[in-house]
Amino acid sequence: MAASNSIEPRLFLNPIFTTSTTTNSSTSLHIQNFKLKLPHFPTKNPTLVFTLNSSSGSATTNNNNDNTIITPYPDDPDPEPVSAVSSEIRTRDGRDRRKIVKVAWEKLVRWSRTWRSKAKTDILERTNKVKKFYVVVLGGGSFGTAMAAHVANKKSQLKVYMLMRDPAVCQSINEKHCNCRYFPEQKLPENVIATTDAKTALLGADYCLHAMPVQFSSSFLEGISDYVDPGLPFISLSKGLELNTLRMMSQIIPQALRNPRQPFIALSGPSFALELMNKLPTAMVVASKDRKLANAVQQLLASKHLRISTSSDVTGVEIAGALKNVLAIAAGIVVGMNLGNNSMAALVAQGCSEIRWLATKMGAKPTTITGLSGTGDIMLTCFVNLSRNRTVGVRLGSGEKLDDILSSMNQVAEGVSTAGAVIALAQKYNVKMPVLTAVARIIDNELTPKKAVLELMSLPQVEEV
Repeated sequence: MAASNSIEPRLFLNPIFTTSTTTNSSTSLHIQNFKLKLPHFPTKNPTLVFTLNSSSGSATTNNNNDNTIITPYPDDPDPEPVSAVSSEIRTRDGRDRRKIVKVAWEKLVRWSRTWRSKAKTDILERTNKVKKFYVVVLGGGSFGTAMAAHVANKKSQLKVYMLMRDPAVCQSINEKHCNCRYFPEQKLPENVIATTDAKTALLGADYCLHAMPVQFSSSFLEGISDYVDPGLPFISLSKGLELNTLRMMSQIIPQALRNPRQPFIALSGPSFALELMNKLPTAMVVASKDRKLANAVQQLLASKHLRISTSSDVTGVEIAGALKNVLAIAAGIVVGMNLGNNSMAALVAQGCSEIRWLATKMGAKPTTITGLSGTGDIMLTCFVNLSRNRTVGVRLGSGEKLDDILSSMNQVAEGVSTAGAVIALAQKYNVKMPVLTAVARIIDNELTPKKAVLELMSLPQVEEV
């Protein structure tokens, strides 16, 4: 700011609060509790005109017009240059910001410790005082194995039975403590016991983790229903829709067991079995209409490396978990066709909208779809190479035939069988789902990936909803 005989330097301030100036001093300006020190000017003791412009506040000045006459500190022997003042302000602001962040973090940590100290988080400790506590896992796949190991690691006295059909895998778990098919290099806890006998596994169990593929669940459960206690809580790890009936697991399990009151919990969220086995930080959601049951399962599964949130939105958690598998196939097709990052982002965003449209029509909460079991699971499944459904899409986009792809895989890609059911469900609720419908058409071999892309890009340009 320069000063001369012909030009009055002006300092303009537009405060949003009431300001006042001292009436007897021309060397300082007070704005509430702040003192403004003016920088050095080239002329000796120049006169400045300070103009207060305020739309909401009021100002009192030491004269009768709208301007307050102020001057720099005349007695300051070494006035600081503007750059030094600015540097000091930035340093002070940085310290203030760091202090605010530190205080916020400390509050969060104190809240967390207080909550943990009040919550009774060790359901295993409380139950073991009364009886032997054990869990049964239905299925010997990768995720069922990972969850069995996770629960077993929480307490060595706890028994975890794995009910499976493959005698070779069963023998491998009991003798070598590893799942020779899915995790040959991963050591399982010795309190994980495999069996092919449903009666041995189920009688007296406290919790059941259902990890069977959706399409085979109904027939499998009907075959073991005689050994299932009517009050045994079923925690479903399976994601998908039954092809012919459009049923979700919350409908399949009680109907197959002929018990409409069978306690049910859905477990979902972004989680790869391998990372769970390696005890990498993971977060998931348990959903149940019974709040106490959801809290109990949360306590059963939560650990230092697995965070468990609770929800009452069973429909939202299940439908998001089913539809994300179909969207992952579409994401894989984009990779296989080398369509680039722009198209990937556009496709996944559109797919998320389609999932939200259908889920909310079915009664789900929008917040569920944008949470861990929705957007969280979608991101993991669509963008990471470990995803089985994404792998199917990559190979389809590269020109391989679906039958060849499926015959070469040793795990089930639920999105393949779920795609047709999703479109039937969309028609039932009158929801347009162009991306997921295109995937179903490709799987049915009625549309090529290239043709699907052209058709999707030719859709009407509409307002985003």
